[in-house]
Amino acid sequence: MRRIADMLLRSGIIVVFLILLVCVSWQVFSRYALGTPSTVTDELARFLFMWLALVGGAYTYGQGRHLAIDLLPTSRKGRTRRLNEVLITLLIAAFALIVMLWGGMQLVQRTLASGQISPTLRIPMGWVYGAVPLSGAIIAAYAAGNLTLIARGGTIFNPPEDIPLPPEPEAKR
Repeated sequence: MRRIADMLLRSGIIVVFLILLVCVSWQVFSRYALGTPSTVTDELARFLFMWLALVGGAYTYGQGRHLAIDLLPTSRKGRTRRLNEVLITLLIAAFALIVMLWGGMQLVQRTLASGQISPTLRIPMGWVYGAVPLSGAIIAAYAAGNLTLIARGGTIFNPPEDIPLPPEPEAKR
């Protein structure tokens, strides 16, 4: 199931990136070669970039390639490391669920209720802001998968292989 979700997200991100690339290329060409910049591609590029950044960030979190300060979890072993990973994952999940999913849904609902539309494309801005709750849901789903992995004895933070871990402290008896 996770592989299918990863593949769908990856494919969607690639498609959005390619469309963004075409929009920005046309924007540059129309501005400098034709002398009249395209307002449609300008607005579309901004919205696609927002979706690409948010959904791409969620996908990156799911792949364990997000920006993280992992000094604490990677420097620990055993139970302490597992507790650190669980705490970090729960904090990420809480942020994704409360701020991104719930707060994002509030933003989408209020924007749709107000009838706000984009100036050029004339699409409801609630659809544009839909990237926030969608990304929150994706991050929360990945966090749930990470918690399952930790519960089964796996680890989500892997130290780089060229950096040695500090020695394990002697157990007190």
